[in-house]
Amino acid sequence: MRMTLAEKILSEHAGKEVRAGEIAVVKVDLAYAQDGTGPLAVRKIQEMGFMEVFNPTKTIFFFDHASPSPKFELSNDHTFMRDFAGRTGCRISDVGYGISHQVVAEKEVKPGDVVIGADSHTCTGGALGAFATGAGSTDVAVAIALGKIWLRVPETIRVVVRGELPAGVYGKDIILHLIGKIGAAGATYKALEFAGDTIEHLEMAGRMTIANMAVEAGAKVGIFSSDEITRDWLNRMGRPGDFRELTSDPDALFEKVIEIDARTLKPTIACPHQVDNTRTIDEIGEVKVDQVYLGTSCNGRLEDLRIAANILKGKKIHPKIRMIVTPGSRLVYLEALKDGTMEILIEAGALAMPPGCGACVGLHEGVLGDGEVCLATQPRNFQGRMGSPNSFIYLGSPAVAAATAIEGKIADPRKYL
Repeated sequence: MRMTLAEKILSEHAGKEVRAGEIAVVKVDLAYAQDGTGPLAVRKIQEMGFMEVFNPTKTIFFFDHASPSPKFELSNDHTFMRDFAGRTGCRISDVGYGISHQVVAEKEVKPGDVVIGADSHTCTGGALGAFATGAGSTDVAVAIALGKIWLRVPETIRVVVRGELPAGVYGKDIILHLIGKIGAAGATYKALEFAGDTIEHLEMAGRMTIANMAVEAGAKVGIFSSDEITRDWLNRMGRPGDFRELTSDPDALFEKVIEIDARTLKPTIACPHQVDNTRTIDEIGEVKVDQVYLGTSCNGRLEDLRIAANILKGKKIHPKIRMIVTPGSRLVYLEALKDGTMEILIEAGALAMPPGCGACVGLHEGVLGDGEVCLATQPRNFQGRMGSPNSFIYLGSPAVAAATAIEGKIADPRKYL
């Protein structure tokens, strides 16, 4: 067959064999929108004259960006979406339940699915072996109303990562290294398929971080084969029946192959104001920070919080630093409370926020002022994203975040391990 993962999944959902470069109309297994894009999608559905949605049980509206709402205009948007969901039977994931991409990974996405979300970081679901991708609100409106969408089948770039990761290096460093290597447009409308023994041993949290940030290289999807790591995750989420093994054919045709030697990687930082403006921790110099932001759809999982807690245990954050923690979901928050992770972070001086996006999109719970500098674990560092256009966002792993919180400047986590 010589098919890539992307071609296999889209062929299955198109009802015929489709190849890279072809236009395909495919069935959609799950469609969702968040409270920033959801109102636009709903209005488009109404403008097109649809009175019902194709599959209400697989259509979800998330209240995660303004969670809880900081402005009455956003509260009105919530009401508008609640009313539509009530009339059509669509599901609501309410304030505090968590970020859409994390929640669907916990409860909905399974290998082989086609997942369409009105948010660019929908590609997070590719960590589970799904073709998960973001789309504009109008296209998502069509997917919600008709249960299908048109897509151009992307060419696939295979990223092979080999070797044992050094101490202090994580999935975040792999994807930042890749983006720095190929550039922010280096995989535009491509599928980035990750493979190699490093990836085979990478836990699901690391895979989700990589898949989440695939779009920062322009990719349509970041995707992984489903394997025992996938099975273990689904078992942990109480969904053992959702597992199926799915991988590219051994002789699949890739546009190109990129090789990464994991043993050479170092903690990596994305500097303002582009994600591909990367430097290793050895090259960053002295950068004082005002805020450390741990969490978001990129690094808001229990494993991420634990990485930071292991460094911060028994220590205090720098007196001139504020450290904000936002778990990716209610499940993550509860797990971090039960195992003591959150207690360690709070005792160190961190502030715990409810699950959601918050300051990552500059809405609330950590918005930056003029001239302020933040080291964040989020996926994006564009100018003005977290508030003032005169602020500065650096991106790094949870380990870098913890070390930075201790020292008050961007710091190497390896000394604390």
